[in-house]
Amino acid sequence: MRLALAFALVVSPAFADVDQVVDQHILPGHAALAASTKTLSETAISDCTPDAVIPAFHAAYDDWISISHIQFGPIEDLGLSLAMAFWPDPKDSTAKSIARLSSASDPIVDDRAAFEEVSAAAQGFTALERVLFETQTDEDYACRLIKAIATGLADKATALNAGWQDYAELLRNAGQNDRYQSETEAKRALFTALSTGLEFLHDQRLGRPLGTFDRPRPTRAEARRSGRSLTHIVLSLDALEALAATLAGDVPETQAAFAEARARAVALEDPTLAGVADPAKRFKVEVLQQAVRAIQVAVI
Repeated sequence: MRLALAFALVVSPAFADVDQVVDQHILPGHAALAASTKTLSETAISDCTPDAVIPAFHAAYDDWISISHIQFGPIEDLGLSLAMAFWPDPKDSTAKSIARLSSASDPIVDDRAAFEEVSAAAQGFTALERVLFETQTDEDYACRLIKAIATGLADKATALNAGWQDYAELLRNAGQNDRYQSETEAKRALFTALSTGLEFLHDQRLGRPLGTFDRPRPTRAEARRSGRSLTHIVLSLDALEALAATLAGDVPETQAAFAEARARAVALEDPTLAGVADPAKRFKVEVLQQAVRAIQVAVI
């Protein structure tokens, strides 16, 4: 049975159990992100050198990718999606925003509240990656910028986590509030998160670096500077499979499709997806993208 069919029929309480998705997936994911970004902020404040901050950066970024497919609720209401991670970034707005701040040694980085108003491209994980993994001409200002971005991430994650404590009740009590006027609407929101998460994985995380055969775009891979491009793909597969399983229980076709895609991803051994520019290695990335498409088909 296809996942969407199981969802549409809701033939048993095991399918599309809103409480279960909230309790086992959404709330723990946001709590983990709040905790790891708090550690990231505390680390940066204590020692803002890249060597000290990078391990906490990786841990927090893992937690963000693992819950980033939840693009409704507090993150939408607070307008924080791009401020958490400004990617895709086709105009390289992140580099430009950081350069403007750095060239002027803008003191806004020392004002916690004011820094929330700077361009979203200068905030979040993608901005922090640039400062941590690219050479900075002014190390003192880079240190202040690292502290500002890390602290901002912690504040945003804390707000998202707090927001979900209340928003979860809207999902649980669908049909009794104006946000979700029926249980079907709540379930649709969860299924949409799964569907759009898979689409983002296929079209952006894989599609952008693949480009075309004549014009591959390896430099467009997400988080390539920190060597995380493939990590994000694997984390996304894990998180989306967990959501799918919570939505629909054990569906063999869906489980098999996820297992195939994960095996293809792990076998790449290409952390930044640089292989898209090599015809032989590119083929393996294309096969992985096809495997992700197979998951999409399995859940339609």
